[in-house]
Amino acid sequence: MRILRHSDPDFSQALASLQRKAMPHPQTEQTVREIIAAVRERGDSALLEFSERFGGPKLAASQLRVNGNPAVDTATQEAISTAHANVMAFAKSSLRKSWSAENAQGAQVGERFDPFQRVGIYVPGGTAPLVSTAIMTVTLAAAAGVPQIAVATPCDASGLVNEALLYALNFAGATEIYCVGGAQAIAALAFGTETIKPVQKIFGPGNAYVVEAKRQVFGQVAIDLLPGPSEILVLADATANPAWIAADLLAQAEHGKNSSILFVTDSETLLMEVQASIETQLRALSRQEHLASVLEKDCALILVKSLEEGVVVANEFAPEHISIVARDEEQIATRILTSGAIFLGGYSPVAAGDFVAGPSHTLPTGGAGKSFPGLMADMFQRRTSIVRLDEKSLRKSIPTISQFSLIEGLDAHGRSATVRMES
Repeated sequence: MRILRHSDPDFSQALASLQRKAMPHPQTEQTVREIIAAVRERGDSALLEFSERFGGPKLAASQLRVNGNPAVDTATQEAISTAHANVMAFAKSSLRKSWSAENAQGAQVGERFDPFQRVGIYVPGGTAPLVSTAIMTVTLAAAAGVPQIAVATPCDASGLVNEALLYALNFAGATEIYCVGGAQAIAALAFGTETIKPVQKIFGPGNAYVVEAKRQVFGQVAIDLLPGPSEILVLADATANPAWIAADLLAQAEHGKNSSILFVTDSETLLMEVQASIETQLRALSRQEHLASVLEKDCALILVKSLEEGVVVANEFAPEHISIVARDEEQIATRILTSGAIFLGGYSPVAAGDFVAGPSHTLPTGGAGKSFPGLMADMFQRRTSIVRLDEKSLRKSIPTISQFSLIEGLDAHGRSATVRMES
């Protein structure tokens, strides 16, 4: 763990070094470009070839689609059902509604919001079956009324998808499930193969190759956002419980290498207590080596002069998650303008947002929170504007139409309106 203090002579430079670079590595960019080109040209054969090359099993095209709904234990069913209910309720509340009104000239104007007809969702496999990601993505598509929800997720060496994950995908509303991962899965969803039909928009997190593939297919299809490695920033004063903060930091470190784990405080005592608690709790966790590596490379404990300075640090870093534990946490939260999600108070672990609270845990990373929100149900909706004029409202609109036509030298535009008045 790095410890940075405001009294350090290189404090500003050290803070700047924590900023992430969202640009892909040139080799990753080139590899993904080649994968996409091959899948676009050769379809299933390239898809199967890359899946085997990158550690997957040897499959036939007929094995790509996963069918069946496995039985899981009662506790797993209840956990999935509980999380799904909260996510569905939150998603339905955030959907955009169609509306209509009259403009100043009396024309009817409005917007209509329809679900995309076919979407693709990527659910990572990696070192853990991300059952929660199935709930946090597929549920939103179902809430929006998307009729075709195609999911791509990696399988194990035997060609099987984790049973709890498969159960969750079906429960959340997936209509098609394919056991394929990596950049090749994104290419298949974007361009289609003999087995997988192309989609209109692609959603979901993934590794650097998946994220780069989403970036490269943008334009062929729509993309939700480009979420990368997990991030947490805890901002706290002396009233916070150091053991709880340490537990939150360790929880997010479980997401693996390149995660960003930051603790910002104005209390030297709390900083040292959090450091000691991290070391103590780490010894009792099952993934010690994994966590120790993340803590060594990607964790920083930062002492600032005041929480006001901490707010500046947080907004500049734009973390995926920020946890605020302080006397005036509500007021501090109003000044946090770049985070993907804000967790208020000591009893709000980020894990609650990861698994059950309601908002999707697919959030902007790498500083993207300065410009992008997290995944929302309305991202599964298409917007269409609606315009209807009658004779009276058109007559009132003609002076403005004619003047703009004159200014821009587009006389046919003006004529298309005035000709309706001549008859």
